[in-house]
Amino acid sequence: MNAQQGKVFFITGVSTGFGRAFAIAALAAGHRVAGTLRNESARMDFEQLGPGRAFGKLADVTDAEAVTRAVAEVEAQVGPIDVLINNAGYGHEGLIEESPLSDLRQQFEVNVFGAVSVIKAVLPYMRQRRRGHIINITSMGGLITFPGLAYYHGSKFALEGISETLAKEVKGFGIAVTAVEPGGFRTDWAGRSMVRVPRSIADYDAMFAPMRAAREQRSGKQNGDPAKAAQAILQLIEAKEPPLHLPLGEDAVQGIRDKIALLQRELDAWEQVSLSTGFN
Repeated sequence: MNAQQGKVFFITGVSTGFGRAFAIAALAAGHRVAGTLRNESARMDFEQLGPGRAFGKLADVTDAEAVTRAVAEVEAQVGPIDVLINNAGYGHEGLIEESPLSDLRQQFEVNVFGAVSVIKAVLPYMRQRRRGHIINITSMGGLITFPGLAYYHGSKFALEGISETLAKEVKGFGIAVTAVEPGGFRTDWAGRSMVRVPRSIADYDAMFAPMRAAREQRSGKQNGDPAKAAQAILQLIEAKEPPLHLPLGEDAVQGIRDKIALLQRELDAWEQVSLSTGFN
């Protein structure tokens, strides 16, 4: 890596939201950024953020061939990828009983299979160089849950497990892996990027209707600032020993602490039953 040129980032989904914020911050810090987008106008707009240092690549993360081709082009034309940020994804809101299985498959296709596809495209280069940092943007919803977000939680829990396993597999190659778990931020996750399943079962109305309304009303008013999240990512990539998990936001930190406390209480309460299942 040429120190004067900074690092080379590969960020998926740089049109809006976190991806855009991460790209802007990395460019401002002197790095080069290759980002995936889904149409030509978005690509041209992205490259104007940093002429000669911002490189748009047309690729849908669900298209493994396009992803592999984009990564190879970046390696050949821009430089060795130092930091991969798997950011592309979307939210799904719908009760399990009301949500079709096809929605679950599509949620995993983008949020899980898409992320792994990018990892598999980048990893051989990082492994050969014995360095790199893979950052998977999961969610506090990859560790804690809320009614009506089961498909989304399932995808993010899956990406958390994949991240933890990957970290163990590549540690010996000098490659770091971090799962970043944002709480509520002012992106369009709960707005344009959210698929909402139509309601159909009245039995859930009292429990779920207020939650859906509150989620819609909070969209655009969340406490989290994407620009500050981007600064946290810049700190993360400079750490000598980056963490495996990095929650972002007060709600994420508190929610995860509460989950740990609940697990500890249940583990203690049911320990004798848990330990009673072995051969004597």
